[in-house]
Amino acid sequence: MRIAVLGSGKMGAWLASALAAEHDVFVYDANPASAAAAAGSGRAKAVATLDGIGEAAADMLVNCVPLGMTVEAFEAAEPYLPADCMLADIASVKTGLAEWYAASGRPFVSSHPMFGPTYADRSNLAGQSAVVISESCEAGKALWRGLYEGLGIRVFEESFDGHDRTVAYSLATPFASTMVFAACMKRLDAPGTNFKKHLELAHGLLAEDDRLLAEIMFNPYTIRRLELINSQLSYLTHIIKDRDHEEMSKFLEKLRDNVGQD
Repeated sequence: MRIAVLGSGKMGAWLASALAAEHDVFVYDANPASAAAAAGSGRAKAVATLDGIGEAAADMLVNCVPLGMTVEAFEAAEPYLPADCMLADIASVKTGLAEWYAASGRPFVSSHPMFGPTYADRSNLAGQSAVVISESCEAGKALWRGLYEGLGIRVFEESFDGHDRTVAYSLATPFASTMVFAACMKRLDAPGTNFKKHLELAHGLLAEDDRLLAEIMFNPYTIRRLELINSQLSYLTHIIKDRDHEEMSKFLEKLRDNVGQD
């Protein structure tokens, strides 16, 4: 298959390399030097203009531009694509994409590798997770499922809406908790195993791109998750103020049940 990769950031470069193992890959970026670096000395080829994507006669266009620019990038590239070219994205939040794909009339596949481009070890992705959107075309789902599973990545299937709800729960919730932890930090070397573990999580999270973090937090379903966090913090504050051992025991028992700990 001939595949064009649009955007050569960390995820775009990784995908170009992964896909080039079995496909003819062409990489475009608004920064030609970035596209050339992503293509490297492997099988992928850099193209300097959107005309170059058209000349590549791609069977699939994979959109890897920064979050919030997905539709804009598709609209810029679409006039150069063959009529039967499949569209693909790896956006972390899918808001608006279902409607746009439906209007385009093209076959599409939408997925989300749920590991950060910075913090994850892309040389060993065994045990990581990815979501393939159920509304995607069958050929696209088969290709991306095969790619992910071939790298040892666990694949889940969700609808567009279900995906964004899952992201609010599984990404935005822990991200918010880590951000609040970091917001309360001071620059001192404090003892404690749990403290060090939380600090490592904060370092990893804050190494990610600002726009990526912002767009994940701007997911429409994030607000409800934050409201739940705030309500539980208020409850915990009430327990602590009253020094209520019985209520604290009930609270901790509920937490153990929530995380499946007997």
